[in-house]
Amino acid sequence: MTESNSKVAVITGASSGIGAALVKAYRRAGFRVVANSRSIAASTDPGVLAIAGDAADPATAARIFSEGVDRFGRIDTLVNNAGIFTAKPFTAFTPEDWAANIGTNLASFFHISQLALKRMETQGSGHIVQITTSLADQPINGVPSVLASLTKGGLNAATKSLAIEYASRGIRVNAVAPGIVKTPMHPPETHAALSGLHPLGRMGEMEEIVDAVLFLENAKFVTGEILHVDGGQAAGHW
Repeated sequence: MTESNSKVAVITGASSGIGAALVKAYRRAGFRVVANSRSIAASTDPGVLAIAGDAADPATAARIFSEGVDRFGRIDTLVNNAGIFTAKPFTAFTPEDWAANIGTNLASFFHISQLALKRMETQGSGHIVQITTSLADQPINGVPSVLASLTKGGLNAATKSLAIEYASRGIRVNAVAPGIVKTPMHPPETHAALSGLHPLGRMGEMEEIVDAVLFLENAKFVTGEILHVDGGQAAGHW
């Protein structure tokens, strides 16, 4: 497949961490990429279209797809990677925390996925992947995270629902539920304590989340799957 007719992936939250690693991995896999985040810089790679803006804003979501299709002609994969995590006791959450989590974790998924599915339906194929969290299935004592469970758990449920709704139209929908991953948001001095929150005794690496997404990309008989990449967290209490 040549660059001019290769598949196209949209990746949100693409400026750093797992999102930036996903952009590189999809490029290595031969995809062209539409990369979005609030402050992403223009790309010097002609196979990457960077679109700055908040994906929770319907106007930004519309630009991602109008400009992406104008540039590359199609959309084959959407990775809903944009997300925030706020760990607080439940009664300490503020209205601002609520709005930020609902906006980034749910509204962006809603607006982006609607447009992606409309496009994929016209093509008769497509794949959507959410990045959620293992905490939605296995809460951890000492990590108060109700807003993460509410929003990311909602994405897990939506993943299964959409997988069934769109299976007959050639579109697969899956999710990757990570444990705690070594990204720039976790300072090195926190790694020892965070490692202890996993049965395997270590944090996840960004490449391990990327590998899981690419596995789902190529697993053509898999849809509606919540793939836990969490060092054993979802297996139960320990």
